[in-house]
Order: sequence, then structure tokens, then C-alpha cells
Amino acid sequence: MATNRTFTMIKPGAVKNGHIGAILAHINKGGFKIVALKLTQLSKQKAGEFYAVHKERPFYGELVDFMSSGPIVAAVLEKDNAVEDFRTLIGATNPSDAAEGTIRALYATSIGENAVHGSDSDENADIESNFHFAATEMC
Repeated sequence: MATNRTFTMIKPGAVKNGHIGAILAHINKGGFKIVALKLTQLSKQKAGEFYAVHKERPFYGELVDFMSSGPIVAAVLEKDNAVEDFRTLIGATNPSDAAEGTIRALYATSIGENAVHGSDSDENADIESNFHFAATEMC
């Protein structure tokens, strides 16, 4: 059964390029309610823990380095069918494959710096939300 919450991060490249406000505006326009939000920076250790699922992949080290290279904006979003609808709003991982008007098509600079992370399942949305936020931080 689909839940109505998902997790996202605005990645360091998009933060550095000044896209926080524009990306949050797209999220709001997409009908999502922000129930938790923070600007933070991941250490290499925390980035490695968050992306541990990719540990055996060749891009893992690069991903950890990038995700710990600057501030990120972490957020928990709420909407009916949140995970699937947010995946549609952000577009394909590779921005050159992302549909016109999606967040990644508009703000990503490459597949490695694709502007935002979005949970890929209800289970991961819960795990990822709890990784970044205490229960008392989610309204």
C-alpha cells in the first residue's frame, strides 16, 4: 500500500548554484506539503551510510565525495501517492532523459549532479526520512 510521504534532498550542486527556492517552488506547485526541512551538510561517513546500497558500484566513491562536498537541503514531503508522484516531478536520473519541465531537466548539470534525490519506494522513503530527521522534527 502506498504511503503519502517521501524523502528528498536538494544536492550540493543545486544548492551551490542557487536553486533551493526554485526547486522548493516546483515541489509546492506539484501539490506536496513540506513536513520537515533542513539545510545541513553530510560528512563523508554519513554520505557513505546513506548511499550504502551503492557501495559495490563503480560510482560510489564519486557519489560520496560529491554528496559531502557542500550543503544539502533535506526534506520530507507529503501528498497522496507521494513516492511515485515525486519521481514523476523530478524526472529521470539522467537529466538528458528527463521530461521537459521536470526538476532534473531544469536544474541538473549531469547524471552525477542531478540536482535532487528522491526515494524510490515507500520503504526507502521511511528509512531515508528517519536517517535525516527525528520523529519530533516531522510535522
